[in-house]
Amino acid sequence: MSIEARNVTKLYGQQKALNNVSFSIKQGEVVGLLGPNGAGKSTMMKILTCYVPQNEGRVSVCGFDVVSQPLEVRRRVGYLPEHNPLYLEMYVKEYLGFVAGIHKLRKTGRKRVEEMIGLTGLSLEAGKKIGALSKGYRQRVGLAQALIHDPEVLILDEPTSGLDPNQLSEIRNLILKIGREKTVLLSTHIMQEVEAVCNRVIIINRGNIVADAPTAQVQLLNQTSRIIKVSFQSSFPVSALREIDGVVDVLQTSETACRIFTQSEKDLRPDVFRFAVKNKLVLLSLDHEEQSLEQVFRQLTA
Repeated sequence: MSIEARNVTKLYGQQKALNNVSFSIKQGEVVGLLGPNGAGKSTMMKILTCYVPQNEGRVSVCGFDVVSQPLEVRRRVGYLPEHNPLYLEMYVKEYLGFVAGIHKLRKTGRKRVEEMIGLTGLSLEAGKKIGALSKGYRQRVGLAQALIHDPEVLILDEPTSGLDPNQLSEIRNLILKIGREKTVLLSTHIMQEVEAVCNRVIIINRGNIVADAPTAQVQLLNQTSRIIKVSFQSSFPVSALREIDGVVDVLQTSETACRIFTQSEKDLRPDVFRFAVKNKLVLLSLDHEEQSLEQVFRQLTA
């Protein structure tokens, strides 16, 4: 496993930021770590990058323990924190050379700097001071410094915060490209970003993991709350439809169509079909409405 966390608890005084959290991430996965503000996402990332220790449990990155082997972990991790710390008075190329020196890339340092400038699209900005760059290009510089030592694991905390739509697309494409070869764990509040780049989602709320599933299956997590979309060939008795056991409400969207809100683990579509037969109605469509990632997030973190 590239990342493994077992029964991790972190306390800040009396406040429990993480409560017995466990998960593992395989090599080559791009995982979105989601949660509301204060849920424990950044704390988990700081533990993974050896910035703060956990109070209980064990965390390892690429097989190395974050407490007893922090230097080995740091050699294998690239980290872009939420507030991208850059030396604004340094030039882009100068700064990346400085970071390469920190990682002791004596023989390959210049080559890696040029490679990162090309990979992150900084060629035209390489001779500028970092303080003169837009936020989008500063994020690229942050990604370049996180990648310059060719880490096995990349940890990104809000990598697209404050970017415009064009910059968002460019950074997402870059993360997708990186994710083909490395393990990526990213934190974000932008659900479209998760759907675009992540193949797995971990949702954390108040220090507890409330969901862990492939992105394509997240909408199936809340099976007790479903919406059925139905349309008939002619008008239908709404009040009679509401009387079906398990139906919470019916929202009529047109004279011949509606959305049925249910609170039942049972699939109510057969009951709706029998309702149509009993009332001599012709069914044109009958299907579940897929929940969006945002809807699931709101339900699990409310």
